[in-house]
Parts: sequence; C-alpha cells; structure tokens
Amino acid sequence: MLKKLYQKQNLLNKNMSNKQAGDTGEIEVIELVPCPNCGKKLMTLPANYPLYDIQCTGCSFRAQVKTNLSKPKKEIFGAGWQIMDKVLKSGFLIPPMIANFKWEDKIGNHQEIKFYPFISKSNLKKYQLPPTAKRANYWMFNYIDLDALPYFVLYKK
Repeated sequence: MLKKLYQKQNLLNKNMSNKQAGDTGEIEVIELVPCPNCGKKLMTLPANYPLYDIQCTGCSFRAQVKTNLSKPKKEIFGAGWQIMDKVLKSGFLIPPMIANFKWEDKIGNHQEIKFYPFISKSNLKKYQLPPTAKRANYWMFNYIDLDALPYFVLYKK
C-alpha cells in the first residue's frame, strides 16, 4: 500500500508543496506506526482540525505530525502561532509531536519517525512573516532545539 502511495505522490519529490508533503506524511505515519501509548492503529483527523493531525483508534492519544524532506534536524517548521498562543495561555501543554524525516543520499532512501512526547514553550520560536509574503505579517512558530529533547524512534529505514 505504501509503495502505491509513494508512486502516486512521490514523497521524496522536492517540488512537492508543504501541504502535499504533510498530508502524505500523516498517511505514512498511520500506516507505519502503531499508537505509542497503547499499540493500536492510528487514524488521521479531519483537515484543519486544530493542533492535532492524528489520533488513536483505541485510546485518547493525539499528536501533531510534521514531515520534513531532510535528515533529522534540530529546527523544523511549526504552524500558525495564534492557536498555539491561545492553548498556552489557557494552561494546556503543547501537543506531542511525531516528526517524519525522509531523505535521499548516495546510499539510498532513508526515513526516521521520531516521537517527542513533551515539548516545552522554550522549544517554540515565534516569528512574523514579512510584508511581502503570501500571508503578510502572519505570526508563525518553529520547533527548535529538538536535539536536546527526549524522543523515541518509532520507525527507521
């Protein structure tokens, strides 16, 4: 099934939009990885669901999924700041994140899916898009210092 998905969407295609890579990455995570909490199957949440991308079919586990067409790195793109800011001001924790890293080198295709169960506010870097951007002056955030956070490798190829 994943082979068909790769052929259809070519996940290592560097010309793929961020949305396409993200959508494909979410599908890939639910196909390759069981729930880190209970081991049951994961499922995607509806498009534009706030904060979370996937959830477990058997327990209350939910997570954000970030797909990167690169080797694992310490800083990756997050999302819009507004909803995260409201969550933090309400006293809630930052949602757990599953990072799906995919890259190609001389040896071949590689993939590593990491689960970050706890991300602190100090691991978010808020920034504003420039006035010339498509979403002029929009506030965003990146996840930073991921190399210093505890994580679990859920899948490696």
